[in-house]
Amino acid sequence: MDLLADKAPNHVALFIKTAEAGGYDGTTFFRMIKFAIVQGGDPATKDPNARGKYGTGGLNLLKPEINDEKQTRGAVSATQIPGKADSAGTQFFIAVTDQPGIEGRYTIFARVVEGMLAVQKISEAAVDDKGLAIDRIVVNKVAIRDKPAETPEPFSTESIEDLARYRAVLDTSMGEITLSFTPDKAPNHVRNFLRLAQAGLYDGMSFHRVVKGFVIQSGHLPTRGPLSEVQQKYVRQMKAEFNDQIHDKGTLSMARLADPDSASTSFFIVTARAGARRQVLGVRKSRKRPGRRREDRSRRAERRRAAAARRAAQGDDRQELTERDGYRGRVRLRGGRCSLPSGVLLLKVTWRLLPAMLNAGAA
Repeated sequence: MDLLADKAPNHVALFIKTAEAGGYDGTTFFRMIKFAIVQGGDPATKDPNARGKYGTGGLNLLKPEINDEKQTRGAVSATQIPGKADSAGTQFFIAVTDQPGIEGRYTIFARVVEGMLAVQKISEAAVDDKGLAIDRIVVNKVAIRDKPAETPEPFSTESIEDLARYRAVLDTSMGEITLSFTPDKAPNHVRNFLRLAQAGLYDGMSFHRVVKGFVIQSGHLPTRGPLSEVQQKYVRQMKAEFNDQIHDKGTLSMARLADPDSASTSFFIVTARAGARRQVLGVRKSRKRPGRRREDRSRRAERRRAAAARRAAQGDDRQELTERDGYRGRVRLRGGRCSLPSGVLLLKVTWRLLPAMLNAGAA
C-alpha cells in the first residue's frame, strides 16, 4: 500500500506506529462483502475465541481527515462507529470495487498498489449470517518501508530507432511467426505490443478467428486465463495511429470496434490483400441500376447500430477489422469463424533485439 501522509497525516502516523509495534501482526480480515469491501485491523481478532468482540477493538483514537481521495478500487479507509465521526482507529477497510455510495464519509489514508487480486480473493471468502469470515484469514506481518522510486513503463523511453530494432516471435502450436515493427508509423502501438508481450499477456491465447484467404486474429482476452495485476495494468485502449501502410500480406494491425480509438489487445495478421479477397469472393464495385434508388445513408447507419445492439445483447464478441486501402477508402469486414486444424495456440510471445542491427549500430 502507498500511505497518503499528505491527505491524512494523523491516520498514516497511527498506522505506521501500530505496524512498527507489531499491532497488526496476527490480526485477521474478519468481515467482507463479496466484490465490495474487506475489513481488518482489529486487535481483538488476534484471539480466535473472542469472535463475539470482532469489530469492536482499536477504535475511538482519531478524528476524521476527510480528503479529496475517491472511494475507488484499492482505496484504504479508516473504519468508524456508525454515527460517530470521531471514532476511527486501527481498523480499516479496502474497497474491492468502486464504492461511490460512501464517498466523503470515511477517511482514505492509503491505496493498494499491488495485491488487489489477493484482496478480491479475500472478499470471496465464506461468511456467516453476521458477515464475519468463517475461516481465519490472518495478517502474518505488516512491514513499513520506503516507497520505491518511480520507474517508467517498459518500452516508454526508447527512441524510434531503438524500437525498430526489436523483433517479436510468436511461438505457436503450428510453428513460429516472427514480427518486425514500424514505429515510425505507429510508435505507441509498437510500444504497447512490446509491453504486452514482455508481460506475457499473449502467452496461451488462441487464434480465435480465421477468415480463409484474408486474416487470422488473436489477442482476445477471453481465450486465456486470468490476467496478473501487471498484465491488467497494461491493458488499455489505444488512440488510433492511422497511416499510409497498406494492409498487404504479412501486415499486422490492431483489431478494434466502431470507435477508432478502441484498439486494445486483439490483433490480426493479413494473409492476403483485401482487394484480392474481394475478387476471390466475387465482390465487385456496385453500379447504379436504372430505376433503383440508393438507400439513404442514415437508414444504413441505423441498421448497423441496431445490428450492433443485437450482437451486444447476445454477448457476441465480434470485432470489426477496419482497414484503409486503394479500393474505396475504408472497407469494414466482419469475418466469420472457423477453426484451425486442432486449434492453434499462442504458446508464448517473446521479444528480442535484432543482433545484426545491434552489431551495425556498435560499429
